[in-house]
Amino acid sequence: MSRLVYSTDQGRLCPECQQANDQCQCKTRNAGVPEGDGIARIRRETKGRKGKGVSIVNGVLLDDAALKVLAKELRQKLSTGGAIKDGEMEFQGDHRQTLKSLLEAKGFQVKLSGG
Repeated sequence: MSRLVYSTDQGRLCPECQQANDQCQCKTRNAGVPEGDGIARIRRETKGRKGKGVSIVNGVLLDDAALKVLAKELRQKLSTGGAIKDGEMEFQGDHRQTLKSLLEAKGFQVKLSGG
């Protein structure tokens, strides 16, 4: 079975809905608020990072755009680097206590997990 991936009339087409990429609604329909209990959990992890520790925050029930804005604000307050991977915010270094106080000030329920 072959699918049309390009049309001279519309340009590139979405493989799921067969609409033009600029008119595709698949990404906005699939990108929603993640499910969970609403408790932000903060853990420290060094696995796969050559001993360098990172603080990982998961369980924050925000959509991708709001999560990106929150992560940027937290990175600026911590004066450190970081990334968002699979709906989790990663911050370079051990900032668990600071992250806990910053997130609680923003109204999130926070728990420290792990050792």
